[in-house]
Amino acid sequence: MAATASQSNLAGLPRRLVQDGIISEEKLHEAIGAAKKDKLPLIAYLVGADLADARAVAVAASHEFGVPLLDLDAIEIDLEVVRTVDQKLINKHRVLPLVQRGQRIFLAITDPTNLQAIDDIKFATSLRVDPVVVEQDKLEDRINAAIEAVDTTMSGLEDDDFDLENLDVTGEDDEPDHDQHDDIADAPVVRFVNKVLLDAIKRGASDVHFEPYEKFFRVRTRLDGVLSEVAQPPVVLAQKVCARLKVMSRMDIAERRVPQDGRIKMRLSKNRAIDFRVNSCPTLYGEKIVLRILDPASAKIGIEKLGYEDEQRLLFEKHLAKPYGMILVTGPTGSGKTVSLYTGLGILNTEDRNISTAEDPAEINLPGVNQVNVNPKVGLTFASALRAFLRQDPDVIMVGEIRDLETADIAIKAAQTGHLVLSTLHTNDAPKTLTRMVDMGVKPYAIATSVSLIIAQRLARCLCNNCKEVKDIPREALEKEGFTAEEIESDMTIFGPKGCKQCNDGYKGRIGIFQVMEVSEAIARIIMEGGNSMQIADQAVAEGVINLRQSGLNKVKGGVTSLEEINRVTIE
Repeated sequence: MAATASQSNLAGLPRRLVQDGIISEEKLHEAIGAAKKDKLPLIAYLVGADLADARAVAVAASHEFGVPLLDLDAIEIDLEVVRTVDQKLINKHRVLPLVQRGQRIFLAITDPTNLQAIDDIKFATSLRVDPVVVEQDKLEDRINAAIEAVDTTMSGLEDDDFDLENLDVTGEDDEPDHDQHDDIADAPVVRFVNKVLLDAIKRGASDVHFEPYEKFFRVRTRLDGVLSEVAQPPVVLAQKVCARLKVMSRMDIAERRVPQDGRIKMRLSKNRAIDFRVNSCPTLYGEKIVLRILDPASAKIGIEKLGYEDEQRLLFEKHLAKPYGMILVTGPTGSGKTVSLYTGLGILNTEDRNISTAEDPAEINLPGVNQVNVNPKVGLTFASALRAFLRQDPDVIMVGEIRDLETADIAIKAAQTGHLVLSTLHTNDAPKTLTRMVDMGVKPYAIATSVSLIIAQRLARCLCNNCKEVKDIPREALEKEGFTAEEIESDMTIFGPKGCKQCNDGYKGRIGIFQVMEVSEAIARIIMEGGNSMQIADQAVAEGVINLRQSGLNKVKGGVTSLEEINRVTIE
């Protein structure tokens, strides 16, 4: 009789736990007091202190409140659904969104009476919340695993996951950014800049442009090689935004008359950091600032995924396997030269090779490779770095860019004396690369005896596989574009962009188009005799080398990209 009277003081789940024999009433009262003292939910305290079995508690809660019971081991957590709820709410209430069906979201919870959690998530998501009872220990494990997975993937970069005013930002000198100048330590400006950079990273942009004009101020990002406007803040903020970016990148904020270079490291999590290469340039109405996003993850791509034709890939691999010689990659800024070079270095990076690189700056951290950032301010140029490398018995040397005769001469001598050298130049195609080196002052015989392979490349946007559609193009138009009669008669299918929620105007991602030219004996002879780029190009065609246009048309024929895109990045 006494027991019944005592149990009448309990209600809801606690009474059910005693009735089902999961825990004694005496221990339950003690647990309730201890949980309040420790500011823990009762179920979390009971399971954490081993006073009750997690499975038994979940079954009791399901029966008591008529809420479905689910075993978390039986399902895979959908990270996209997890991202619909702010991590702060997940951590605060220790609940986990599982599945979304239309306007309903199913929420894993241990105590269905936690109405505050349900109401908060309903308000935050504007969805109907249906609770599902799960075991406390399994829920804790799944919450921790889901948050870690979201934290280490770029698609998980939601604004509310970060304190946008206090992101961990360091400049070129690797010292934390704690500047508190009154004119620039403006929280809204800090938040705006951080949000723009985070959005650019999340969308996969390659660079961000902050552009002041007389009547307006705009921000554009380059996505898949195409610029588009993402914001147009008030023009009065232009100077503050510029000052904030210069502080972040350790530039001189008082100097507005000459271009400056800087660098920003933004640490997003324990496992993820993004570097930005920053440049300011004075314009009529203020300083334009461009940030180049250096995301290491975007450049670590296998050679099979770069877009080489089979013959081109085999030729590249053949020359990478040679113990000496020079491989040059050429193309405009943003054409993927760095990715090609690092792909080659990834193949060469073995324990038995000594590899050194001189870059401006080193965009990708590659363990096993000795990487040097050139710094002309202190006399560390490409040429001086190369001289230092040659005194350290290298097997492979990579020079970020051959910009002058001194660097070219040292690189060529290294290639002639038993070293494999990789580098880049800015030219339009492979044949012009050889004559460009002659124009720089390099002796023709030095070029002919050192350069072994030249790769010219561009990046073209890929059609979205979800929405691309067949295009009906007349035969005459196809012939004018450069397709042969045999290709047209083979009933090839030409696709074009359409556009859907999964892509950007019908395109998603980019792929390389390449001209891979081996410096054969015949081409070397033309160089030695002072021939021009047209003669070299004719000889390359005679040897079966396809140019950039033909490589692009092959991608069109394969349904990878569109004719409009190839016309945008190559010359007919």
